[in-house]
Amino acid sequence: MSPAKRYAAKTTAYEDLDFDAANGDDAFIDPLEEEEQQDLEDEFAESDEDLEEDEEELFKTDIPLLELEDEDSDILPDIERDKKLEEEVEAEVAAPIERLVDDFSINDPVRQYLREIGQHALLTSEQEVAIARRIRGGQEAEARLAQQTEQGAGLSAAEREQLSRVVADGYQAQKELARSNLRLVVSVAKRYIGRGLNFLDLIQEGNLGLLRAVEKFDYALGFKFSTYATWWIRQSISRAIADQARTIRIPVHMVESINRLLRVQRRLVQELGRDPTAEEIAVEMDFIEEEEERLAIRRALAEGQPLDAMQKRTLKRAAAKVRRIKRVSQEPMSLEMPVGSEDSSSLGDFIEDESLPAPADAASNQLLKEQMQEILEQLSERERRVLEMRFGLNDGIGRTLEEVGQEFGVTRERIRQIEAKALRKLRHPQRSRKLRDYLG
Repeated sequence: MSPAKRYAAKTTAYEDLDFDAANGDDAFIDPLEEEEQQDLEDEFAESDEDLEEDEEELFKTDIPLLELEDEDSDILPDIERDKKLEEEVEAEVAAPIERLVDDFSINDPVRQYLREIGQHALLTSEQEVAIARRIRGGQEAEARLAQQTEQGAGLSAAEREQLSRVVADGYQAQKELARSNLRLVVSVAKRYIGRGLNFLDLIQEGNLGLLRAVEKFDYALGFKFSTYATWWIRQSISRAIADQARTIRIPVHMVESINRLLRVQRRLVQELGRDPTAEEIAVEMDFIEEEEERLAIRRALAEGQPLDAMQKRTLKRAAAKVRRIKRVSQEPMSLEMPVGSEDSSSLGDFIEDESLPAPADAASNQLLKEQMQEILEQLSERERRVLEMRFGLNDGIGRTLEEVGQEFGVTRERIRQIEAKALRKLRHPQRSRKLRDYLG
């Protein structure tokens, strides 16, 4: 199979799994691991002629070619605008930088970083628009230079120098816009403390999102830059948490589902005064698609009315999705984690090895073996060996009468008689009472 066919088949399987995961099914694990993705990329490092031949083969077999876009491929579809968060962030950013600095100890490196970014003044709306225009001009000039280079059209030295100056000014404008909004990243990153990354790493990831926002900001839409950048900063931080914060990575699209579930759970705890059930959480989330049905179920639960069969099935499926998300969100625990105040014991010391017998059973089996050996020694040599071979007392492998007879050079009937005689001796009360406690 050609590389293109393998790619199309694997991509189709990936999309199916991603669709199932988004709908709450169990396919949460990304089927294309990093090594496999690298293998695919190596396979496609071919000449244009080979790729054209693969495309022709795919068209003949009616396998659709998927247009993959690298740009914005890391966008998380579940992240929506949070106006309350945007208002809180804007208020913090507008406040004096000392308020942010005072939240950290004197020796904290974050404190020094905050003092450095505080040296850059905030921009007014008019200044943002002016800088955005310079950025747009630089991007257009860069595109024109690239186009002229591809087409081989000649530009005069003066025109090329002028365009180069505009491009350089555009890059300078990007730096100015980014530096003036670094405190915005800090304010957003504070909301993600305790998610598995330290604060400086959160700031670093948020800065990457800020740079993406600077590149894509369109002043003509009328948005404030802080409003637009907040979304991109949250995008970048959420992706970093999904990729780096957990020992066992979970798909990126599950991160916001987990976050929404935690927010709903905290709100219900405050409203109900207890931990909510999976059904109560499911009603508050978007797992019940029909709005009327969701409201009807919520009303019935609030009033203590019974649900009909259809509503029960719908609620059961929604609650199952909540439980699956909770299972995915669980953090692994180290077996070396200290337990107790003295740190002398670890968690692994208290976990049973189910492959080994319990200490009481092991001791009982050893005593039974010793008692059995003592009783067998009271039999004749031939009787003892016959029982050991017939019941596999030494090696755990029982033999047939025929096999034992061949070993002793006698008939199977003679072996049966010897076995019966030996068992009658063992049933004697003087011998059997020693084993009665073990055999129950």
